[in-house]
Amino acid sequence: MIKERLWTKEFVIVSFINFLLTLMYFLLMVTIASYAKTEFHATTSSAGLVSSIFIIGALIGRLLTGRAISFIGTKKTLWIGLGFFAVTSLLYFFAVHISFLLVNRLLQGIAVGIASTATGTIIAQILPASRKGEGIGYYSLSAILATAIGPFLGMILLRFENGFIWIFTMNVVFSLICLIFYAMAKINLPLPSTSVKEEEKGSLLSKFIEPKALPISFIALLIGFSYSGVLSFLSFYAEEINLSSASSYFFLVYAIVIILSRPFSGKLMDARGANIVTYPSLVIFAVGMLLFSQASTSWMLLLSAALIGVGFGNFNSIAQTVAVKVTAPHRFGLATSTYYIMYDLGLGIGPYLLGFIVPHTGYRTIFGGMVAFILFSIPLYHWLHGKRDRELIRAS
Repeated sequence: MIKERLWTKEFVIVSFINFLLTLMYFLLMVTIASYAKTEFHATTSSAGLVSSIFIIGALIGRLLTGRAISFIGTKKTLWIGLGFFAVTSLLYFFAVHISFLLVNRLLQGIAVGIASTATGTIIAQILPASRKGEGIGYYSLSAILATAIGPFLGMILLRFENGFIWIFTMNVVFSLICLIFYAMAKINLPLPSTSVKEEEKGSLLSKFIEPKALPISFIALLIGFSYSGVLSFLSFYAEEINLSSASSYFFLVYAIVIILSRPFSGKLMDARGANIVTYPSLVIFAVGMLLFSQASTSWMLLLSAALIGVGFGNFNSIAQTVAVKVTAPHRFGLATSTYYIMYDLGLGIGPYLLGFIVPHTGYRTIFGGMVAFILFSIPLYHWLHGKRDRELIRAS
């Protein structure tokens, strides 16, 4: 039996666009607070808000996008998101006050929320059903690579004279490249199959959220929350345990392990369902977090990075695939936005809530507590989705 094509021109272009969007997202995320303090003499809290308000914008964008896709289609929605992103990238050159910068960061967050949700939906729509898990796994690697390269590139550019000008110029150039490449793609997608009138019959919740995708998306929220402390507090934790040098390689090891394991996990899911990947991934994630919480040497810290990469990294792509597979094709946009909204909420509220606890408990305690959180997610996953996964396999 001949396999259906996966690596089409359109698949590569949309994945590349997602790579550039995510790269710019993280490049600015690690540098914009410094820009706010240097250029506008902002306080630490104000500079932090300039960085984090982007995530609020992304959540708003994702919430609006699922509904927009149902009405105007995915292709037009991505054009809107990419065009909006290009305009907001250009506006950084005209920021004359901290308030203007805050508004622009919020607007650009909305743009990224729209564009990245649309790219994820297009991928779900163009992938053959028999290779959806494998395809989404490869597609999500574009974001994994960008999260490793973006911050690294941003820190290098900050060392240049007029480094912020270079950063903003790069954002404008990359946003234009996204538009040019998207214009080159010939994506044939069906028009929205439900009329506006039919959509209006649903509940208010179903107009913005895909209820069928909520169970697995809620698990993604919990797992994202468990990982958020690693993402936000690694540098502080590494300094406290005298492993700052090793910590600089943490996300590199994390990314390499995901790149090596993701193709196999996606193929395995397509062949035997989500459970065979999800249960081991959550257990490995818990073991990795336990090792991370007790790390006292470089090899322990980097081994924990590898285990977290295998566990958290593979769960993430499998969960996204499940969110799409349990949903009717005409609601793929809502399913994708629902997944990302919940996942981003976990990543976003985690550092805020854990930040209140750290002064009283220390980093090792909160990371140890996340182990229990991850283990709790295993029976919850089984109850919300796992026990019905075989039915999904038979249906597909």
